[in-house]
Amino acid sequence: MTSTVRKIVSSAKLPKNTYPYRQVHIQRGGTEEGATLPKFIPALLFVCEVCQGVLVDKTLYIAGQIGWDCNAKVTEGVGAQTKLALENMGHVLAAVGATHKNVVKVTVLLKDINDFDEMNEVYATFFTQNYPARAAYAVADLPVGALIEIEAVAILGDIVDCKL
Repeated sequence: MTSTVRKIVSSAKLPKNTYPYRQVHIQRGGTEEGATLPKFIPALLFVCEVCQGVLVDKTLYIAGQIGWDCNAKVTEGVGAQTKLALENMGHVLAAVGATHKNVVKVTVLLKDINDFDEMNEVYATFFTQNYPARAAYAVADLPVGALIEIEAVAILGDIVDCKL
């Protein structure tokens, strides 16, 4: 059995024992760093104060993403919500120069675990090779009537796929 691991190659060298920390706040039209993003950023900032991600050294912890549009309206159906949640995650990743390929861990919260197959079908269109480690749980309820919430951890740097 052959497994594949993902090695992160970082071009930036930081002083030993230095762990830079910053929050990633996405707003319509960009981030605090001035990155240009689409106007479609349905960040939780429009409903409540929350940080979309925290960057520590080269690790980005992405807050739970819900499938809602730029008007903070939750879309219908778990498939559509999964697609929007993962697109929203993509905006957070883009704010720090990363993509879905940089994601190494995902946690999926489902209001109904029977929606797993429908979620997984959409999920597979965003993560097409060397899938991140993933856990999925059924939960009693999610914010704003959502059917799914997805959080993730990503590592910044160039990705090199290696065989074990």
